[in-house]
Amino acid sequence: MTELKLPSIDYAALAPILIMLGAALLGVLVEAFVPRKHRHLVQLSLGLLAVLAALVMVIFNADDRLITAGGALAVDGPTLFLQGAILVLAAMSLLLIGERSVERGGAFVAQAAVTAESVEDRRQADGSNGATEVYPLASFAIGGMLIFVAANDLLTMFIALEVFSLPLYLLCALARRRRLLSQEAAMKYFLLGAYASAFFLFGVALVYGFTSGIPGRPAGVDFATIHAAVGESPASQVLLFAGMALLAIGLLFKAAAAPFHVWTPDVYQGAPTPVTGFMAACTKVAAFGALLRVFHVAFAGAAWDFTPVLGAVAVLTMLVGAVLAVTQTDIKRLLAYSSIANAGYLLVGVLAPSRDGLAGTMFYLAAYGFSVLAAFAVVTLVRDADGEATHLSRWAGLGKRSPFFAAIFTFILLAFAGIPLTSGFMSKFAVFAPALDADQAWLVVAGVLTSMVLAFPYLRVVVMMWLSEPGESTPTVTVPGGLTSAALMIGVLATLVLGVVPGPLLDLANGAAEFVR
Repeated sequence: MTELKLPSIDYAALAPILIMLGAALLGVLVEAFVPRKHRHLVQLSLGLLAVLAALVMVIFNADDRLITAGGALAVDGPTLFLQGAILVLAAMSLLLIGERSVERGGAFVAQAAVTAESVEDRRQADGSNGATEVYPLASFAIGGMLIFVAANDLLTMFIALEVFSLPLYLLCALARRRRLLSQEAAMKYFLLGAYASAFFLFGVALVYGFTSGIPGRPAGVDFATIHAAVGESPASQVLLFAGMALLAIGLLFKAAAAPFHVWTPDVYQGAPTPVTGFMAACTKVAAFGALLRVFHVAFAGAAWDFTPVLGAVAVLTMLVGAVLAVTQTDIKRLLAYSSIANAGYLLVGVLAPSRDGLAGTMFYLAAYGFSVLAAFAVVTLVRDADGEATHLSRWAGLGKRSPFFAAIFTFILLAFAGIPLTSGFMSKFAVFAPALDADQAWLVVAGVLTSMVLAFPYLRVVVMMWLSEPGESTPTVTVPGGLTSAALMIGVLATLVLGVVPGPLLDLANGAAEFVR
């Protein structure tokens, strides 16, 4: 009789994940048992406390370098750095999600099942308290992201992908206003996300087939087995290249890289703005964390083969994001194409096969997350009687009507453009310098040229805000509540500090830039 031996599990190393998933389950119970009038405060407090507790455990585990849970999860420098970034950005996102004073009842629909454009829908839009189910959904998504960046095999990565994707599909459909646009965004995201997940899973099957036949090692989809198979497997290389391609499609979809970006502008525009910010910051960290682990750990031996292909994807992504951003007339769609272009710049860092490239990419992810959340925080404040005024023509003259918030938004746009003394400049330098050292000058040239193109739509918004006269249609900027003010202050200060004194975070990223295998 064979003795069943359970895998060893380091619960302290897994504590951040367990805390977030436990908080999500508690949030479901809160929805069932806590009276409706108290749910918002209880859910927001629970979510923020869980994020802070998980962050404390990430800091506590800072020196861990181990593989646990039967080889399914790796807790190493990149895992802990990216988990910390996700949790800090998630705390900012929860502050925006929890805001109830900017718009009465918040940004979310009071009852998700109400028919769009009906009398009941118009009634709830006038001020009913928003649904609090968004908090456990967000907690599940955060927990899934924490697993995603720690996954040490492809099946665990796939499960984590679904754990954080499914709540996001629902969150995108819960906007209080413009319900049809919100539901359309959620449906597009869900359908395209389902296809991307199918590509990923088919890639897992092909890679599993490629790992068979290694002398003395069973087939598997853990990264150590895949790494060994790249150099030793007698199986056809077609399985390897096809598997890599399909896995890349699933991951590049989440990263919003071209040509898998088509969902991004519609979803960013239709989703509730706090959810858009959450996706732009946290989902990008999770997606690139998985890309880094897959291509730096599992397929490192095939770098000669995948680098030209991913390099072409990076250039295409930068071009699509920069050129199409110029044509946008909606501020949320403009930020969506900006996010696509930034995915291209991040891919430059992914393709720099060095410790500095890995550290630069992680620094970029954290710095960009702070800036983009601050940008969407300002977007939530520019409003009229119908809600957020996102059409660019409505922002004309905003600098004269509300100079303080126009100045903040100008600073954020300059950071996106990569102007010195902002985190955007240091971020681009952090990924372009290692690429130059790795003889990837063509990627750096493409990055610099597209950055110049991308600066145009940013500066157009700046000119429109400051040099145009406010008209009758120019909206007001709502006085932010405490939660939005806190998120905005954190984002702006981080953007400034990381541009002026980037050393501490860069040193932290450099110290964490080593995977366990």
